[in-house]
Amino acid sequence: MCKDGEFDGHRLPRFNRRQFAVLSGSAALAACTGVNGAVGDAALGGSGLTESSVVIQTPDGQADAFFVHPASGRHPAVVVWPDIAGLRDAFRMMARRLAERGYAVLVINPYYRDVAGEQFEDFAAFRAGGGFGKVGPWRGKLTAEPIMRDARALVGWLDQQPSVDTARGIGTQGYCMGGPFTVWTAAAVPSRVAAAASFHGGGLVVEDNPMSPHALLEGTPETGYIFAISQDDDAEGPEVKTVLRQAAQAANVSAEVEVYPADHGWTVPDSPAYDRTQAERAWANLLALYTAQLG
Repeated sequence: MCKDGEFDGHRLPRFNRRQFAVLSGSAALAACTGVNGAVGDAALGGSGLTESSVVIQTPDGQADAFFVHPASGRHPAVVVWPDIAGLRDAFRMMARRLAERGYAVLVINPYYRDVAGEQFEDFAAFRAGGGFGKVGPWRGKLTAEPIMRDARALVGWLDQQPSVDTARGIGTQGYCMGGPFTVWTAAAVPSRVAAAASFHGGGLVVEDNPMSPHALLEGTPETGYIFAISQDDDAEGPEVKTVLRQAAQAANVSAEVEVYPADHGWTVPDSPAYDRTQAERAWANLLALYTAQLG
């Protein structure tokens, strides 16, 4: 789990939009950023994508998010839960890359209950701006029950979009604090969420807690999982991988549990721990999961 001081002594990369596009393999740099449903849609020149900033009504308020999908056709949907630094260009570019592979991708602002919009340009700005202290009160509200309420609202919204193929399952992927959100999303809407991937997720195993992600796997019999664990997180909690494997086996669900030879945050391009080689391997495994589970 990402912790204050974890990256002390590490050089934090700074990227502009062009560099993010190169990292993600996307030709798209940016589009207009209108808000409120479909307002702000823009076809990305040369990429065949349409993207927008959207606002989705949830039981807890209005959640702002980034939505990108191929400009034509209907596609399986994916919900992306960002890491502790929230919605920003790193995740927009990651979403565009996934959309280019034929998915309708929604990236939520996890802190919408307290603030709207991007709070940090990148992870360097997060740390320089006292991000851990700033987001602490917001993050504390993101327990299983509110995330599951969010998940139902987000899936309901996605199923109303003409770009989403409702005959195919939904995927979800989460990073750092967003890792457990993927299991909660699957548990909230097991009839729709067919694939869930956690990358360097924290809090996946909380003993004696009925809402611990590992304890909820049995309620998601049709969901396939990836639990991609960083080597430093594994060093702190070597029992986590074993408990996840045992829980998946007991629940009779498909789950790939792997410790990657990379540190916490390795899949996110603006993280100081970003490891392109291992990030690309995780990306390939994610695509394989979605191909198998989403049809």
